[in-house]
Amino acid sequence: EPMSKRQRKKLLKQKQWEEQKDLRRQKRKEKRQKRKLERQSKSDSTNEGNERKCLRREVVPSTLRLIVDCSFDDLMVLKDVKKLHKQIQRCYAENRKAFHPVQFYLTSHGGQLKSNMNENDKGWVNWK
Repeated sequence: EPMSKRQRKKLLKQKQWEEQKDLRRQKRKEKRQKRKLERQSKSDSTNEGNERKCLRREVVPSTLRLIVDCSFDDLMVLKDVKKLHKQIQRCYAENRKAFHPVQFYLTSHGGQLKSNMNENDKGWVNWK
């Protein structure tokens, strides 16, 4: 059965892609090793240890308070509760990294949100 020009081009591209798979994999591996060596040389040159920890020493807490009221989770569908959980996780993580972290509070935490957090993120109970 005759092949169209487009089909032949697709087959040729697919064959080339398959043939170069090992080469791409090797390049990625070399790139990863190069980055790993750079990180190791950086950590060796800094005697103080982790840069992030050094920066955390300079943190000045903010007087601002951020309160997230979770009492309306019973009016949400599960999809929205999951999105809220992700947003809360992101806020907490970014707040921890901030140079001026705010005081972060969750109120009326229960119901669907709490069960979702217990299922998907057991570490939330250790949040400060």
